Amino acid sequence: MHDFHYSNNELFCEDVLVAEIAGEVKTPFYLYSYEALRRHFRAFDDSFKGVGHLTCFSMKSNSNVAVLRLFANEGGGADIVSGGELYRALRAGIDPGKIVYSGVGKTVEELEYAVSSDILMFNSESEQELIALNDVAKRLNRKARVSIRVNPDVDPQTHPYISTGLKENKFGIDIKKSFEQYRVAAGLGNLTVTGVSCHIGSQLTRVSPFVDSLRKIKDLIAGLKDAGIRIRYLDMGGGLGITYNEEKPPLPVEYAEAIKKELGNTDLTLILEPGRVIVGNACILVAKVLYTKSTGDKNFIIVDAAMNDLMRPSLYGSYHGIRAVKAKGGQRIKADIVGPICESGDFLAKERDIEPLDRGDLLAVMSAGAYGFTMSSTYNSRPRVAEVMVKGNIYSVIRKRETYEDLVRGEEIPDFI
Repeated sequence: MHDFHYSNNELFCEDVLVAEIAGEVKTPFYLYSYEALRRHFRAFDDSFKGVGHLTCFSMKSNSNVAVLRLFANEGGGADIVSGGELYRALRAGIDPGKIVYSGVGKTVEELEYAVSSDILMFNSESEQELIALNDVAKRLNRKARVSIRVNPDVDPQTHPYISTGLKENKFGIDIKKSFEQYRVAAGLGNLTVTGVSCHIGSQLTRVSPFVDSLRKIKDLIAGLKDAGIRIRYLDMGGGLGITYNEEKPPLPVEYAEAIKKELGNTDLTLILEPGRVIVGNACILVAKVLYTKSTGDKNFIIVDAAMNDLMRPSLYGSYHGIRAVKAKGGQRIKADIVGPICESGDFLAKERDIEPLDRGDLLAVMSAGAYGFTMSSTYNSRPRVAEVMVKGNIYSVIRKRETYEDLVRGEEIPDFI
């Protein structure tokens, strides 16, 4: 993460002192590097040069409209999973013809919004959804382009909560049963069958599960062609991992070469849905030490960021590097870095080897760009934090910190109370 670097023991984001931003914006806040976001997007997208493809950023990983606008300016599309994400994507200026809609539980209202917006493709996950989509398209006098998300039953070798390609997962249609579902879709008058979709999980650190899935999908596409169903788009989903601690995931170019080799010569257009691999290491969460204490057996560093701000450590037991914003050195200690929320599960790190931190010191939680703010909440009535982006020597608040008034906006006390 050289976009976040030290000079004279002070942490910088590009050319701006992190402490300077903290003094102005206050803590906690998410801090993005424009250069890192752009470089990561280009590194991924350029890896597939020579193959017809569309890079649709996975918005569930990060849906800030400024981040989305940056990717739209690079020619990117979006992978969405809700009507709200569609609204954000369109608001950010993403071409609806570059938007694919995934997810197992699309409501009729969401289908209507997406059909009316003329998005590129729906990744359907059940026969009932196909029928509902056809009914919506017929009512709107439109044709909806559709692919079926197939479940190849490939072990992605990742955390079970973010595995999506096994038979036991709720996602997709069993690849062995998908042929019949394609026949159903092809027989519905207001659907145009145009693709095959597959997404097996998140934070994958090996290429082989992707390749194994692709082999199964190629056989399906060949069978569909023999049956007169022509496939134009092959949606490979996302899932490529990043380094949080000691993981050694393949580089985007290594992933791309493996996919291109297995795919061979083709007239298919690849749809790719990277998320974490682009935004994960392009952002940090900046927090301030409120208090420190020791029980004799344990040291605690209590900070103003909590599990409602960054859920991953509590939810998945995930590792995030933690660094002092101003490195002071000294004898390192083992400490739990915890937040103010009234839950024992409210922690950012457990038994972490770290330099001593004092009240008022700033720390940076690294690799916080993916599934950070998007998974945040207002639990314990804690307003959601600010988001800031740095470009060179300037910075801008791209999402204002919520206020107490924001917490109760929309709430009403009825007359009978």
